[in-house]
Amino acid sequence: MTDDTMRDAPGPGDAPDLADVAAERRRLLALAYRMLGTTGEAEDAVQETYVRWYRMSDAERAAIANPQGWLTRVAGRVCLDLLGTARARRERYVGPWLPEPLPAGFFASRAGSAGPAASARPHTDTTTDATADPLDRVTLDEAVSSALLVVLESMTPAERVAFVLHDVFAVPFPEIAEIVGRSPAAVRQLATSARRRVAESRTRTVARAEHDRVVAAFGAAAASGDLAALVSVLDPDVVLRSDGGGLVTAARKPVLGADHVARFLLGLLAKNPDDQVEPLETTDGAGFAVRRDGAVIGVVNLRVVAGRVADVWIVMNPEKLGAWR
Repeated sequence: MTDDTMRDAPGPGDAPDLADVAAERRRLLALAYRMLGTTGEAEDAVQETYVRWYRMSDAERAAIANPQGWLTRVAGRVCLDLLGTARARRERYVGPWLPEPLPAGFFASRAGSAGPAASARPHTDTTTDATADPLDRVTLDEAVSSALLVVLESMTPAERVAFVLHDVFAVPFPEIAEIVGRSPAAVRQLATSARRRVAESRTRTVARAEHDRVVAAFGAAAASGDLAALVSVLDPDVVLRSDGGGLVTAARKPVLGADHVARFLLGLLAKNPDDQVEPLETTDGAGFAVRRDGAVIGVVNLRVVAGRVADVWIVMNPEKLGAWR
């Protein structure tokens, strides 16, 4: 699909204000991160989007009535292309692949005045299935959670694009159809399938306050070195995944079960007594940073289900820790 096919009909007036176009960067970065899972790939996607914008002539840009819509559609197309190559790269990834953890308020701190709050809300236009329960839609609090991004990683590129653009960024199905090269009805089905996966993955997820309470109990139990206390805050079927990307030492296979996970964590702490583990706020809520000689070498996020820790995600790949430096 060419850029020309994604332009809006010419509108009256001069070329779009460059400051307004540049202010879209933060929103585009938030969109691309949700699709791709790392800020590095998201930055590349946004950069390519702006390259395509500025590659046009002044007259071509002036003919675009809705620059925000144009930028969103082009970013979606770029992300769709990147997702295809990313899937191949991740099949060769050393150990489990996890999304990049981010500090709370990360996107609000990015440059530009137009952020996802303006558009990243559940969409309820006339193209949506009228029988869909709005509560099945992703909420803003969940929109950058590790749990959601892990589920998105299991989707096809087209499903992921359809879900993020429609359910998170409120893009109508006909516009998404242009991006993925399918009919609006087919895109609606993609979004429905993706939404079902997300809903199934969070059927028992807890409120943020409960999440933070359990995370605090987890941290206290780990710090005490008490195996029984740590096991008691873990779901019997808890899964621990550690992402080192082959660049640093990390478990190359998931650790399964409360006893195994507890022993693994206590073993890590015993082997690295000089490392400091401190609480911090991530986009998931309460989590932990692991510091060595003052530098963050790992970020730990947890998923809490029914009052216990169901997933432990440890990101140690230095390429995914840039936001914490």
